[in-house]
Amino acid sequence: MNKKAFALLSGGLDSALAVKMMLEQGVEIEAINFMSPFCNCTPKTAGCKNQARKLADEFGIKIRVIPKGMDYMKMVEHPPHGYGRGMNPCIDCRIYMLRKVRDMMSAEGVSFVITGEVRGQRPMSQHRRAIEIIEKEGGLSGLILRPLSAKYFEPTMPEKEGIVDREKLLALSGRSRKPQIELAEKLGITDYPCPAGGCLLTDREIAARLRDLFIHRPDYTMADLHLLKLGRHFRVTPGLKIIVGRNQTENEQIKRLAGPEDAVFRPLDFRGPTVLAQGGLSPALEQTIGQIVARYCQDEPASYRIGKQVRTIEETEFNVESSYSQERLEEMRIGEAGVDFGRPLECAR
Repeated sequence: MNKKAFALLSGGLDSALAVKMMLEQGVEIEAINFMSPFCNCTPKTAGCKNQARKLADEFGIKIRVIPKGMDYMKMVEHPPHGYGRGMNPCIDCRIYMLRKVRDMMSAEGVSFVITGEVRGQRPMSQHRRAIEIIEKEGGLSGLILRPLSAKYFEPTMPEKEGIVDREKLLALSGRSRKPQIELAEKLGITDYPCPAGGCLLTDREIAARLRDLFIHRPDYTMADLHLLKLGRHFRVTPGLKIIVGRNQTENEQIKRLAGPEDAVFRPLDFRGPTVLAQGGLSPALEQTIGQIVARYCQDEPASYRIGKQVRTIEETEFNVESSYSQERLEEMRIGEAGVDFGRPLECAR
Protein backbone atom coordinates (compact mmCIF):
# COMPACT_ATOMS: atom_id res chain seq x y z
CA MET A 1 0.00 0.00 0.00
CA ASN A 2 1.26 3.46 -0.94
CA LYS A 3 0.30 7.02 0.04
CA LYS A 4 -1.72 7.67 -3.10
CA ALA A 5 -5.48 8.17 -2.65
CA PHE A 6 -8.58 9.26 -4.49
CA ALA A 7 -10.70 11.79 -2.58
CA LEU A 8 -14.37 12.43 -3.27
CA LEU A 9 -14.49 16.22 -3.51
CA SER A 10 -18.00 17.59 -3.85
CA GLY A 11 -17.16 21.25 -3.45
CA GLY A 12 -18.74 21.30 0.02
CA LEU A 13 -17.11 21.93 3.37
CA ASP A 14 -16.79 18.37 4.70
CA SER A 15 -14.96 16.95 1.70
CA ALA A 16 -12.71 20.03 1.57
CA LEU A 17 -11.76 19.53 5.22
CA ALA A 18 -11.06 15.83 4.68
CA VAL A 19 -8.76 16.56 1.74
CA LYS A 20 -6.91 19.31 3.60
CA MET A 21 -6.35 17.08 6.64
CA MET A 22 -4.90 14.30 4.50
CA LEU A 23 -2.67 16.66 2.52
CA GLU A 24 -1.22 17.80 5.83
CA GLN A 25 -0.32 14.16 6.53
CA GLY A 26 1.54 13.92 3.23
CA VAL A 27 -1.01 11.83 1.33
CA GLU A 28 -0.81 12.17 -2.45
CA ILE A 29 -4.38 12.96 -3.54
CA GLU A 30 -6.28 13.12 -6.79
CA ALA A 31 -9.78 14.55 -6.36
CA ILE A 32 -12.84 12.95 -7.92
CA ASN A 33 -15.93 15.07 -8.46
CA PHE A 34 -19.19 13.43 -9.52
CA MET A 35 -21.35 15.83 -11.49
CA SER A 36 -25.10 15.33 -10.95
CA PRO A 37 -27.99 17.02 -12.77
CA PHE A 38 -29.61 17.36 -9.33
CA CYS A 39 -26.87 19.20 -7.45
CA ASN A 40 -28.17 22.18 -5.50
CA CYS A 41 -25.19 23.07 -3.35
CA THR A 42 -23.85 26.22 -4.96
CA PRO A 43 -25.22 29.48 -6.34
CA LYS A 44 -26.80 29.50 -9.79
CA THR A 45 -23.80 31.40 -11.12
CA ALA A 46 -21.46 28.55 -10.20
CA GLY A 47 -21.89 24.81 -9.80
CA CYS A 48 -20.60 21.86 -7.82
CA LYS A 49 -18.07 21.07 -10.54
CA ASN A 50 -16.73 24.63 -10.61
CA GLN A 51 -16.44 24.84 -6.83
CA ALA A 52 -14.66 21.48 -6.67
CA ARG A 53 -12.21 22.61 -9.36
CA LYS A 54 -11.57 25.82 -7.46
CA LEU A 55 -10.81 23.91 -4.27
CA ALA A 56 -8.55 21.48 -6.11
CA ASP A 57 -6.61 24.39 -7.58
CA GLU A 58 -6.24 25.96 -4.13
CA PHE A 59 -4.99 22.64 -2.72
CA GLY A 60 -2.65 22.09 -5.68
CA ILE A 61 -4.10 18.69 -6.60
CA LYS A 62 -5.47 17.13 -9.76
CA ILE A 63 -9.20 16.70 -10.19
CA ARG A 64 -11.24 14.40 -12.37
CA VAL A 65 -14.90 15.21 -13.09
CA ILE A 66 -17.21 12.26 -13.74
CA PRO A 67 -20.77 12.91 -14.92
CA LYS A 68 -23.55 10.80 -13.45
CA GLY A 69 -25.06 9.61 -16.70
CA MET A 70 -27.98 7.49 -17.79
CA ASP A 71 -26.60 4.44 -15.96
CA TYR A 72 -27.00 6.48 -12.78
CA MET A 73 -30.57 7.43 -13.71
CA LYS A 74 -31.54 3.81 -14.28
CA MET A 75 -30.36 3.16 -10.73
CA VAL A 76 -32.44 6.11 -9.51
CA GLU A 77 -35.52 4.54 -11.13
CA HIS A 78 -35.08 1.30 -9.16
CA PRO A 79 -32.66 1.74 -6.24
CA PRO A 80 -32.09 -1.56 -4.39
CA HIS A 81 -31.96 0.22 -1.01
CA GLY A 82 -34.91 2.51 -1.63
CA TYR A 83 -35.48 6.24 -1.35
CA GLY A 84 -35.23 8.84 1.37
CA ARG A 85 -37.88 11.49 1.86
CA GLY A 86 -38.10 12.26 -1.86
CA MET A 87 -36.62 10.40 -4.82
CA ASN A 88 -33.15 10.39 -3.28
CA PRO A 89 -31.50 6.94 -3.35
CA CYS A 90 -28.70 8.04 -1.02
CA ILE A 91 -27.28 4.61 -0.16
CA ASP A 92 -27.25 3.41 -3.76
CA CYS A 93 -25.87 6.75 -4.93
CA ARG A 94 -22.85 6.32 -2.64
CA ILE A 95 -22.40 2.74 -3.80
CA TYR A 96 -22.56 3.91 -7.43
CA MET A 97 -19.82 6.49 -6.90
CA LEU A 98 -17.55 4.20 -4.90
CA ARG A 99 -17.78 1.43 -7.49
CA LYS A 100 -16.75 3.90 -10.18
CA VAL A 101 -13.78 4.97 -8.05
CA ARG A 102 -12.85 1.38 -7.19
CA ASP A 103 -12.72 0.47 -10.88
CA MET A 104 -10.13 3.21 -11.50
CA MET A 105 -7.85 2.52 -8.56
CA SER A 106 -5.71 -0.27 -9.94
CA ALA A 107 -4.89 1.47 -13.22
CA GLU A 108 -3.92 4.66 -11.37
CA GLY A 109 -1.93 2.95 -8.62
CA VAL A 110 -4.24 4.28 -5.92
CA SER A 111 -4.39 2.46 -2.58
CA PHE A 112 -7.36 3.94 -0.73
CA VAL A 113 -10.24 6.44 -0.85
CA ILE A 114 -10.92 9.55 1.26
CA THR A 115 -14.41 10.92 1.89
CA GLY A 116 -15.84 13.76 3.94
CA GLU A 117 -18.54 11.64 5.58
CA VAL A 118 -19.56 12.49 9.13
CA ARG A 119 -21.29 9.81 11.17
CA GLY A 120 -24.94 10.67 11.80
CA GLN A 121 -24.97 13.79 9.64
CA ARG A 122 -27.33 12.49 6.96
CA PRO A 123 -30.25 10.36 8.14
CA MET A 124 -30.29 7.86 5.29
CA SER A 125 -26.70 7.23 4.24
CA GLN A 126 -24.43 8.21 7.15
CA HIS A 127 -25.61 6.12 10.06
CA ARG A 128 -23.34 3.24 10.97
CA ARG A 129 -25.30 0.41 9.33
CA ALA A 130 -25.69 2.33 6.06
CA ILE A 131 -21.98 3.15 6.00
CA GLU A 132 -21.14 -0.53 6.46
CA ILE A 133 -23.47 -1.51 3.61
CA ILE A 134 -22.06 1.17 1.31
CA GLU A 135 -18.47 0.18 2.02
CA LYS A 136 -19.12 -3.51 1.49
CA GLU A 137 -21.23 -3.21 -1.67
CA GLY A 138 -18.88 -0.56 -3.04
CA GLY A 139 -16.12 -3.19 -2.88
CA LEU A 140 -13.86 -1.06 -0.68
CA SER A 141 -13.99 -2.67 2.75
CA GLY A 142 -11.19 -1.27 4.91
CA LEU A 143 -10.10 1.16 2.21
CA ILE A 144 -12.40 4.15 2.85
CA LEU A 145 -10.86 6.68 5.21
CA ARG A 146 -13.23 9.24 6.78
CA PRO A 147 -10.92 11.73 8.52
CA LEU A 148 -13.73 13.69 10.19
CA SER A 149 -15.26 10.65 11.91
CA ALA A 150 -12.46 8.08 11.75
CA LYS A 151 -12.36 7.37 15.47
CA TYR A 152 -15.93 6.05 15.42
CA PHE A 153 -14.83 3.26 13.06
CA GLU A 154 -12.31 0.46 13.05
CA PRO A 155 -8.87 1.50 11.75
CA THR A 156 -8.61 1.36 7.97
CA MET A 157 -5.74 -0.23 6.06
CA PRO A 158 -3.82 3.06 5.61
CA GLU A 159 -4.08 3.63 9.37
CA LYS A 160 -2.96 0.10 10.19
CA GLU A 161 0.03 0.38 7.89
CA GLY A 162 1.10 3.74 9.30
CA ILE A 163 0.44 5.72 6.14
CA VAL A 164 -2.00 7.89 8.08
CA ASP A 165 -1.63 8.86 11.75
CA ARG A 166 -4.90 7.88 13.43
CA GLU A 167 -4.19 10.18 16.37
CA LYS A 168 -4.58 13.18 14.05
CA LEU A 169 -7.99 12.05 12.85
CA LEU A 170 -11.28 13.24 14.37
CA ALA A 171 -14.46 11.95 16.00
CA LEU A 172 -17.10 14.33 14.66
CA SER A 173 -20.68 13.14 14.75
CA GLY A 174 -24.18 14.51 14.23
CA ARG A 175 -25.72 17.30 12.19
CA SER A 176 -24.18 20.37 13.80
CA ARG A 177 -21.94 22.34 11.44
CA LYS A 178 -20.15 24.27 14.17
CA PRO A 179 -17.14 21.90 14.56
CA GLN A 180 -16.52 21.89 10.80
CA ILE A 181 -16.74 25.67 10.56
CA GLU A 182 -14.27 26.05 13.43
CA LEU A 183 -11.93 23.52 11.80
CA ALA A 184 -12.18 25.37 8.48
CA GLU A 185 -11.02 28.56 10.16
CA LYS A 186 -8.11 26.70 11.73
CA LEU A 187 -7.08 25.13 8.41
CA GLY A 188 -7.51 28.35 6.43
CA ILE A 189 -10.46 27.21 4.33
CA THR A 190 -12.69 30.22 3.79
CA ASP A 191 -14.57 29.70 0.50
CA TYR A 192 -17.21 27.01 0.88
CA PRO A 193 -20.59 28.17 -0.49
CA CYS A 194 -22.06 24.75 0.18
CA PRO A 195 -21.53 24.01 3.91
CA ALA A 196 -23.93 21.06 4.05
CA GLY A 197 -24.33 20.09 0.41
CA GLY A 198 -27.63 19.62 -1.33
CA CYS A 199 -29.47 17.28 -3.68
CA LEU A 200 -32.65 18.28 -5.47
CA LEU A 201 -33.88 14.69 -5.32
CA THR A 202 -34.81 15.38 -1.69
CA ASP A 203 -37.05 18.26 -2.79
CA ARG A 204 -40.74 17.26 -2.84
CA GLU A 205 -41.53 19.24 -5.97
CA ILE A 206 -38.59 17.85 -7.96
CA ALA A 207 -39.37 14.34 -6.69
CA ALA A 208 -42.96 14.62 -7.93
CA ARG A 209 -41.79 15.83 -11.32
CA LEU A 210 -39.27 13.01 -11.59
CA ARG A 211 -41.89 10.37 -10.72
CA ASP A 212 -44.12 11.83 -13.41
CA LEU A 213 -41.24 11.69 -15.90
CA PHE A 214 -40.51 8.03 -15.15
CA ILE A 215 -44.18 7.13 -15.63
CA HIS A 216 -45.01 9.14 -18.74
CA ARG A 217 -41.71 9.52 -20.61
CA PRO A 218 -39.65 6.33 -20.20
CA ASP A 219 -37.35 7.34 -23.06
CA TYR A 220 -36.34 10.55 -21.28
CA THR A 221 -33.06 12.31 -22.05
CA MET A 222 -30.61 14.35 -20.01
CA ALA A 223 -32.34 17.47 -21.36
CA ASP A 224 -35.58 16.24 -19.78
CA LEU A 225 -33.79 15.94 -16.44
CA HIS A 226 -32.53 19.51 -16.63
CA LEU A 227 -36.03 20.69 -17.53
CA LEU A 228 -37.26 19.32 -14.20
CA LYS A 229 -35.50 22.23 -12.51
CA LEU A 230 -37.17 24.90 -14.63
CA GLY A 231 -40.57 26.53 -14.63
CA ARG A 232 -43.99 25.30 -13.57
CA HIS A 233 -44.97 21.78 -14.65
CA PHE A 234 -48.50 20.69 -15.56
CA ARG A 235 -49.90 17.34 -16.72
CA VAL A 236 -52.65 18.53 -19.08
CA THR A 237 -53.59 15.01 -20.21
CA PRO A 238 -51.95 11.63 -19.55
CA GLY A 239 -50.10 12.09 -22.83
CA LEU A 240 -49.26 15.82 -22.60
CA LYS A 241 -47.07 17.76 -20.19
CA ILE A 242 -46.29 21.46 -20.38
CA ILE A 243 -43.55 23.51 -18.73
CA VAL A 244 -44.22 27.22 -18.20
CA GLY A 245 -41.22 29.53 -17.87
CA ARG A 246 -41.16 31.87 -14.88
CA ASN A 247 -38.84 34.58 -16.19
CA GLN A 248 -36.80 35.50 -19.22
CA THR A 249 -33.85 33.31 -18.24
CA GLU A 250 -36.07 30.24 -17.91
CA ASN A 251 -37.85 31.08 -21.16
CA GLU A 252 -34.52 30.96 -22.98
CA GLN A 253 -33.41 27.77 -21.23
CA ILE A 254 -36.68 26.04 -22.06
CA LYS A 255 -36.28 26.90 -25.74
CA ARG A 256 -32.71 25.59 -25.76
CA LEU A 257 -33.67 22.30 -24.09
CA ALA A 258 -36.68 21.58 -26.31
CA GLY A 259 -36.44 18.25 -28.10
CA PRO A 260 -36.95 17.82 -31.85
CA GLU A 261 -40.58 16.75 -31.36
CA ASP A 262 -41.44 19.21 -28.59
CA ALA A 263 -43.61 22.23 -29.37
CA VAL A 264 -42.72 25.69 -28.06
CA PHE A 265 -45.48 28.27 -27.53
CA ARG A 266 -44.79 31.97 -26.98
CA PRO A 267 -46.70 35.26 -26.81
CA LEU A 268 -46.41 37.34 -29.98
CA ASP A 269 -48.02 40.67 -29.10
CA PHE A 270 -47.96 40.74 -25.32
CA ARG A 271 -45.55 39.98 -22.50
CA GLY A 272 -45.70 36.46 -21.12
CA PRO A 273 -43.99 33.12 -20.65
CA THR A 274 -42.60 30.56 -23.03
CA VAL A 275 -44.32 27.16 -22.75
CA LEU A 276 -42.79 23.83 -23.75
CA ALA A 277 -45.26 21.08 -24.67
CA GLN A 278 -44.24 17.41 -24.66
CA GLY A 279 -46.72 14.91 -26.04
CA GLY A 280 -49.77 14.69 -28.24
CA LEU A 281 -51.44 17.93 -29.31
CA SER A 282 -54.79 18.79 -30.86
CA PRO A 283 -56.36 22.14 -31.84
CA ALA A 284 -58.32 22.12 -28.58
CA LEU A 285 -55.20 21.43 -26.50
CA GLU A 286 -53.30 24.15 -28.33
CA GLN A 287 -56.07 26.56 -27.35
CA THR A 288 -55.69 25.42 -23.75
CA ILE A 289 -51.96 26.06 -23.85
CA GLY A 290 -52.55 29.49 -25.39
CA GLN A 291 -54.95 30.30 -22.55
CA ILE A 292 -52.32 29.20 -20.02
CA VAL A 293 -49.78 31.53 -21.66
CA ALA A 294 -52.35 34.29 -21.29
CA ARG A 295 -53.02 33.33 -17.66
CA TYR A 296 -49.44 34.09 -16.67
CA CYS A 297 -49.27 37.60 -18.03
CA GLN A 298 -49.89 41.03 -16.56
CA ASP A 299 -51.13 42.55 -19.84
CA GLU A 300 -54.84 42.62 -20.68
CA PRO A 301 -55.22 42.78 -24.48
CA ALA A 302 -58.54 42.14 -26.20
CA SER A 303 -57.12 38.87 -27.54
CA TYR A 304 -53.84 37.04 -27.26
CA ARG A 305 -51.79 36.07 -30.31
CA ILE A 306 -49.73 32.93 -29.70
CA GLY A 307 -46.87 31.49 -31.74
CA LYS A 308 -46.25 27.74 -31.94
CA GLN A 309 -43.09 26.17 -33.29
CA VAL A 310 -41.67 22.69 -33.51
CA ARG A 311 -37.95 22.95 -34.00
CA THR A 312 -37.73 22.07 -37.70
CA ILE A 313 -41.05 23.59 -38.85
CA GLU A 314 -41.93 27.22 -39.54
CA GLU A 315 -43.79 28.95 -36.71
CA THR A 316 -47.58 29.08 -36.89
CA GLU A 317 -49.91 31.54 -35.15
CA PHE A 318 -53.31 31.45 -33.48
CA ASN A 319 -55.44 33.61 -31.19
CA VAL A 320 -57.07 32.95 -27.84
CA GLU A 321 -59.73 35.20 -26.37
CA SER A 322 -59.31 34.55 -22.65
CA SER A 323 -56.93 33.21 -20.03
CA TYR A 324 -57.16 29.86 -18.29
CA SER A 325 -58.82 29.38 -14.91
CA GLN A 326 -56.27 29.28 -12.08
CA GLU A 327 -58.41 26.76 -10.19
CA ARG A 328 -58.45 24.35 -13.13
CA LEU A 329 -54.77 24.94 -13.72
CA GLU A 330 -53.91 23.96 -10.15
CA GLU A 331 -55.63 20.62 -10.68
CA MET A 332 -53.11 19.83 -13.43
CA ARG A 333 -50.00 20.95 -11.58
CA ILE A 334 -47.32 18.30 -11.01
CA GLY A 335 -46.05 18.54 -7.46
CA GLU A 336 -46.95 18.63 -3.81
CA ALA A 337 -49.84 20.74 -2.58
CA GLY A 338 -49.05 23.99 -0.89
CA VAL A 339 -46.43 25.28 -3.33
CA ASP A 340 -47.49 28.70 -4.57
CA PHE A 341 -47.58 28.76 -8.35
CA GLY A 342 -50.36 31.35 -8.43
CA ARG A 343 -48.34 34.56 -8.55
CA PRO A 344 -47.91 36.24 -11.96
CA LEU A 345 -44.72 35.55 -13.83
CA GLU A 346 -42.07 38.09 -14.40
CA CYS A 347 -43.27 39.08 -17.87
CA ALA A 348 -40.61 38.43 -20.51
CA ARG A 349 -40.49 37.87 -24.22
